[in-house]
Amino acid sequence: MAKKDRVFILGAGKVGAGLTRALRSVGYPVTLRPQRSGLPKRRVDAAFVILAVRDRDLQPLAERIRDAGLLGHQKAVVVHCAGALGPEPLAPLRSENVAVAQMHPMISFASTEDTPSLTRGQLHVDGDPRALRAAAKIGRSLGMTPRTISGLDRVLYHAAAGLVANGAAALAAGGVDLLGRAGVPADTAAAMLGPLLRSVADNVETMGLPAALTGPVRRGDAAGVGRHLEMLSRAAPHLVPLYVAASKLQVPLARALGDAPAESFDAIVTVLEKAPDGA
Repeated sequence: MAKKDRVFILGAGKVGAGLTRALRSVGYPVTLRPQRSGLPKRRVDAAFVILAVRDRDLQPLAERIRDAGLLGHQKAVVVHCAGALGPEPLAPLRSENVAVAQMHPMISFASTEDTPSLTRGQLHVDGDPRALRAAAKIGRSLGMTPRTISGLDRVLYHAAAGLVANGAAALAAGGVDLLGRAGVPADTAAAMLGPLLRSVADNVETMGLPAALTGPVRRGDAAGVGRHLEMLSRAAPHLVPLYVAASKLQVPLARALGDAPAESFDAIVTVLEKAPDGA
């Protein structure tokens, strides 16, 4: 087995800690240094350096590393994990020996203690050619899918990731709320919704959209949607706008699938527009 490059990760938050565990599990020797510990006193002798810190800290940190002379004495690649930023914040570190890149894992890191599955996860890499090759190799070692998307609007890309990852957690919280009102204990509700979310994720990945859509909107069941809204209005009115917004996004998908006549979807739109605070 080929010897793995030494990795140095600065930043022991959720992403840094998660990547450390994941890389160690596939044989990479990793040094993890919390950002609060400051810069190392000695030069960093790792071939691959990950700056896992907040977006606003990246360029100032890169400048401090440059000024301290911690890199550049040997060949190295430096990457950051921010989704909304390209390689530019790391430009102060570029040199004959140092190549830089963005390496953003489109994965939800929710804890410093638990590492999510990285298998098949998107890894967006962009930057210097040598850094791209090294980051892609790291990603493939973790079972991820490295991609470089030319002309990517990184802010919209990051917003899409946030809408799905953060929005799914918020939707799950709404679901736990409703299940609680239906008589399901909170811990049981979370255990019920986790597999449901995974099944949706599997359908989106394997079948794509609109095929992954299920439920009353896809079936053109305006009466069913109306019953949901009636009960929500009584039991959890704060969730009505969320239900309406999510349902409106489902209608074009359902129309594309065509499992019901067009007038059935028109009826659903009418029901949604008449919902309290849902117009």
